[in-house]
Formats: sequence, C-alpha cells, structure tokens
Amino acid sequence: MKLHELKAAKGARKERNRVGRGMASGNGKTSGRGHKGQGQRSGSKTRPGFEGGQMPLFQRLPKRGFTNVHRKEFAIINLDALNRFEEGTEVTPELMLESGAVSNQKSGIKVLGKGSIDKKLTVKAHKFSASAKEAIEAAGGQTEVI
Repeated sequence: MKLHELKAAKGARKERNRVGRGMASGNGKTSGRGHKGQGQRSGSKTRPGFEGGQMPLFQRLPKRGFTNVHRKEFAIINLDALNRFEEGTEVTPELMLESGAVSNQKSGIKVLGKGSIDKKLTVKAHKFSASAKEAIEAAGGQTEVI
C-alpha cells in the first residue's frame, strides 16, 4: 500500500452542514432553528437538565434517602446455635426465645447456614436460607416454614 492508495473508511468523513444557503438546501431562511424562542437566538444553549423554567427533576426529588416503613427485620439464628437443643426436639420460635438462642423475635426468625448441625431436629421458623435447609435435612431433621 502506498500513500496515494490510502482511503478514509466509509462514513469516516462527514461533510459539514452549510446553513442559510437557500430553501433548496433544506436549511435556508431560519437555518434549521425554527421560529422565535430560546433555541432560535444566537448563543443559546441550556444546561443539561434544564426543563424550560419548570422545577427540574433533580430539584423536585428529596435530597436524602428514605426509610421503608413496611420493612421486615428478621431475628437471625445460625445452625451452630441449634446444637443446644436435644435430639428430636421440635424447635419453635417460642422455644428459641425461652432458651435465649434469640433475644427478640422481631418480624420473624430466619435460620442461616453458618456452622454445622449434628442433631436430628424439627425446626419451625419464618425463613430458611438454602444452605441451612440443606444442612438440617442432611442431618436427618426437618424444616417447616411458619
């Protein structure tokens, strides 16, 4: 390839639009700016987010986070904490509260899979993580969602 054989890639060069060169050009008279108004004036440029004088969206939104009043917070209990119960026990939220495994029931109890369980228990709770459910059933126990 020689210098005289070089060619610009297709679409690499775009001819500039010559405005105000007669009606046939498609951009004559008002030069594509329309009639009157802010955009027609020379030097006119609005900042990003400008909504024509209406209160912009970023100013209408609250400037802070918010607290979800319907949020449910669960008391969590890990698998290793369930080992304190005797083999074959039916572990209910009331029993967990009594024994001190959880201090406050909150919106419910969720069993998480940290640690290991080596007893056959029937665990009743509001939620179970997948790993906790798997471990309880592997130890020969049962899970029951309340």
